[in-house]
Amino acid sequence: MRKNIVAIVGRPNVGKSTLFNRICRKRSAIVHHEEGITRDRKYEMAEWSGQSFYVVDTGGIKPGSTDNIDTAVKYQAELAISEADLIIFLVDAKVGATDGDLSIARTLYPHKDKVILVANKVDNEKDQLEVYDFLQLGFGEAFPVAAVHGRNTGNFLDLLIGKLPETSPEPEDESGKTIKIAMIGRPNVGKSSLLNKFAGEEINIVDEVPGTTRDANDYKLKYFDWNLIFVDTAGLRRRQRVKYGVEYFSTVRTIESIDNSDIVLLILDATSEIATQDQKIASYAVRHFKEIILVVNKWDLISKDNSTPGQFVARVKDKLPFLEYAPVVFISALTGQRVRRILELILRVHEESSKRIPTSELNRFLVKVVGKFQPSHSSGKHARIFYCTQVKTKPPSFVFFCNNKKLISEHYKRYLHNQLRDTYRFEGATIRLFFRSRDESLFRD
Repeated sequence: MRKNIVAIVGRPNVGKSTLFNRICRKRSAIVHHEEGITRDRKYEMAEWSGQSFYVVDTGGIKPGSTDNIDTAVKYQAELAISEADLIIFLVDAKVGATDGDLSIARTLYPHKDKVILVANKVDNEKDQLEVYDFLQLGFGEAFPVAAVHGRNTGNFLDLLIGKLPETSPEPEDESGKTIKIAMIGRPNVGKSSLLNKFAGEEINIVDEVPGTTRDANDYKLKYFDWNLIFVDTAGLRRRQRVKYGVEYFSTVRTIESIDNSDIVLLILDATSEIATQDQKIASYAVRHFKEIILVVNKWDLISKDNSTPGQFVARVKDKLPFLEYAPVVFISALTGQRVRRILELILRVHEESSKRIPTSELNRFLVKVVGKFQPSHSSGKHARIFYCTQVKTKPPSFVFFCNNKKLISEHYKRYLHNQLRDTYRFEGATIRLFFRSRDESLFRD
C-alpha cells in the first residue's frame, strides 16, 4: 500500500521542526532558536488513529535571500505541490502574516485543496486572537497549535487524517504467488534500462543524465506461475547532494519501495567503485530484513578474463561484508546478457526465504554446534541453550531458549547465525535470531 506524504513548508523559525517532532513523537529534527537550522530534509513515518503516513520536515524559505527569492519560493512550493499529498503551510502567530508568508501563499493558492494553514506558537487564548490575521493569505482560518507544548495538536492531527487522500492496498493475485521487487542503486547504474529489458519495450525513459527517473514505477511480469512486480526507483544520492524537491521526495519514495518489497535488487556499476552510498542502501535493506540480490550491470564494458568475476565478487564482499550471503549476477542491461538469470535468482531467493526447518532437525543442529563450541560468559556464569525452533519465514526467524538470555554473548549469537547459514544456506535471505530466557513467551519481541 502506498503511503501518503505530508510536507511541512513555511518561513524559517516558524516551528516546522518542532511540529515535525511532535507529529512523529520523537526528537528527530534538530530544533534551535536560530533560523535555518534544518538544511538536510528529514522524513519519518508517523501514525495517528491507525493511519500511517510519511511526514517531511523542509528547510525554511528565506525572504530577502541573496538568491532570487521569487524563483526559490516558486521552485520549492511547486515541487511540494507536485510531490506531496498534503501540505502543512506553517505560520507564526507571534509574528503575524509577513511578506514571506504572502509569497508562499501566492504560489500555493492554485492548489489550495492540498493545503492546511496552521498557525504555530498559539500558547493561550490571547494568542488565538492573532490567528485571524492570516485570513489574508487566502486559505481560510488558520488552525491554531502550540507545537512545543502540544497544545491542540491532537485535534490538528484528527483534521489532517481526515484530509489525507484515501489509499487502498494493491489487489493480490488470487493464487497468492506474487513477489514484489525493488530495484535500487545510485543514479545512472542502469535500473531503468534493466526494467525495459524485462518488459521488452521502452517503458521508462533512459538517458545518460543521472536522475532521469523521479518516482517509483511499477511493472508487472508473469514468470512461470509467479507474478513479479518490479519497482524502478530513483537513484539514491549522498545525503548532502539531495536537494529539496524532486530528488528529496524521490528518496522518500525509494525508501518506501524498499519497505514494501519482498526482494531488493541492488544494482551496481561494474565500471565504477562501490561507493559509500551503495553500502548505505544495502545496509538499510538489511536492517529491514529484505532479501537481496546483487546485480552488477555494464559487465560488457570492462576488460576481463576468467578470473575477473571472482575478483569482482571478492571486491563486493570486501566492501559489503554484511552481504556475504547475497548471490551476485553479472549482466548487461544493454545487450540482455544474463538478464534472465535474475528472474531465476528471484524465485530461488524467495524459496530460500520461505524455507522452514523442522524443530527436530534444528535441535539436532543445535546439539552439534554447541558441542563444537560451548557458550560462555565473562562473569563465569554457566550459559545453556535448551532448544531452538523456527517461528516464521520471510525472513526465516529462529528462537533459542536458554537459561538466561543475558548470558549469551554477541560473539556467540554471531556464531549461531553463521552456523545456521553454513548448514541451511538461506541464499539471499536475511535470517533473524531471538533469544528467550526459560520463563519468557515464545512470541514476545
